[in-house]
Amino acid sequence: MRPKTVRVMGVPIDYGADRRGVDMGPSAIRYAGLHDRLRRIGHAVHDVGNITVPVPESRHPQHERMKYVDEIVKVNRVLARTVERALDDGTFPLVLGGDHSIAMGTVAGLLRRLPRLGVIWFDAHGDFNTEETTPSGNVHGMPVAAMVGLGHPKLRKPFLDRAVDPRKVVYIGVRTLDPQEAVNLKRSGATVFSMHEVDRYGMREVMARTLEIVGRETDGVHCSFDIDAIDPLYAPGSGTPYGGGLTEREAHLALELLAEADILTSFEMVEVNPILDDHNRTGKLAAELIASALGSRII
Repeated sequence: MRPKTVRVMGVPIDYGADRRGVDMGPSAIRYAGLHDRLRRIGHAVHDVGNITVPVPESRHPQHERMKYVDEIVKVNRVLARTVERALDDGTFPLVLGGDHSIAMGTVAGLLRRLPRLGVIWFDAHGDFNTEETTPSGNVHGMPVAAMVGLGHPKLRKPFLDRAVDPRKVVYIGVRTLDPQEAVNLKRSGATVFSMHEVDRYGMREVMARTLEIVGRETDGVHCSFDIDAIDPLYAPGSGTPYGGGLTEREAHLALELLAEADILTSFEMVEVNPILDDHNRTGKLAAELIASALGSRII
């Protein structure tokens, strides 16, 4: 991967999740030596700090089917402008979460400069719910639906009437979907490499197919990585763990292959929860995975 100026931005938000703690994710990842890892690869690093997020104790979830939706939308609109400015300045946006609801802001900002965006979504879950299908009301389960133009108008606000073509969205590592979410996702045209496909074809083949989809007829490629894509045996610091996930090495290989392709224009790491972690083991893994996506190699 060619050297870049990486603009790091943190979004310490946990409004979208059931469990507290992912608001500390950006600090945990930085503390694990993220900046030094990226500089050793040859990248310049510019950290702009965290977007201001009010604590949940000062707010109330007004909408039962979309908890804290107004607060989430407000934060995502700020994030979209921050990502847009990073692209305008010729830098590489690296977004640290926070829960996965922040992907709406990241992608909204990217779409303003890269209208034909390809998206690689590493996740145990589909995040394709709407206010009509969600069993929990947690907005971190809705960002992909919003970015392809589905769901409540409030969640689509940051996108300014832009949307990602679902045929340019590829999931990797999925292993649990809500019933109606699965139906809608299958109809959408997105490609889903569940853990079944990862086991059946191997990560090398999965990534080859992924790169073919997102690298063709797109202006850029965004990778959004939910740490729960990895099996909790390797990443215990996740608020929504689900067994049977990617191994640590499978995840590194996927991101190493992505770096080799050199088509990545932005990256996002979310859902690291230090409260549930073991001596920042998951925060360290997150920093290592980001480095792999940006070109780190063993030798």
